[in-house]
Parts: sequence; C-alpha cells; structure tokens
Amino acid sequence: MGGRGASSGISKAGKVYGSEYKTLHTSGNIKFVSKVSRDVETLMETKTNGRVYATVGGSDLISITYFDTSNKRVKTIDLKHVHKKMKPHVHHGYEHNEKDGKKGASKPNEKERRMIERVYKEWYNYRSGRK
Repeated sequence: MGGRGASSGISKAGKVYGSEYKTLHTSGNIKFVSKVSRDVETLMETKTNGRVYATVGGSDLISITYFDTSNKRVKTIDLKHVHKKMKPHVHHGYEHNEKDGKKGASKPNEKERRMIERVYKEWYNYRSGRK
C-alpha cells in the first residue's frame, strides 16, 4: 500500500512499498489506514486484488479507495470535503478523475452509499471497542 510502486516494491520516489501508510484495522477486504507523515503520496496501487482502503486522518474517515483485480486504483469516495456542492462525492479513475463524467465527480450510487455506511459503522465499532 502506498505510492505508485506496489508491483515493484519501490515507488517512483524511492520509498519501500508499505512504508507510507500504517494499518489501523482490517475488516474483511477493507483495510483502515493512516499516513505516516504529511508528505505521503496518495494510494495508487496495492498488492491485494480488489482491496478497499479507508483512509483515516486523526480519528476521522477521509476517503474510501477501491482497487481492481489488477491492483490499480479505480475510484475514490471523498468523505470530508465538498466538491461542486457534493459531500461525499466519487472520483473515477487511476489518476483521480480521468473517468469522471462531463460534469466531473458524481454523487455516490446505492452500492457506494452502502459501502460508506459499512465503513463508518465498522470504524465506529472499532473505535468504541465493539465487535
């Protein structure tokens, strides 16, 4: 997990795979992670097919990032900031928004809303010590 070097083990910035994020919690195929420093690259690739990462900042959920069977990012649900009056909103594509529609990011569809609810519930239960 980390920058753009999951398949090779080293990112373009020369950082070892897995060194830019730390795992806080795992639930099924969802891994809750946080950056180890401010200057960390965004999640772009993974070593686990179809992985979903929930990025945490402090104790807040920031985003949910989906990866495909080629271990590349396919979409990100931004949870914390507003984009064109949408919060949350979804960006599609590896680079962030190259597969967004003509209007840009979209509102989460029903399946994405269910994932958002699942991630929030799991994070709440983890933080409160519930299982």
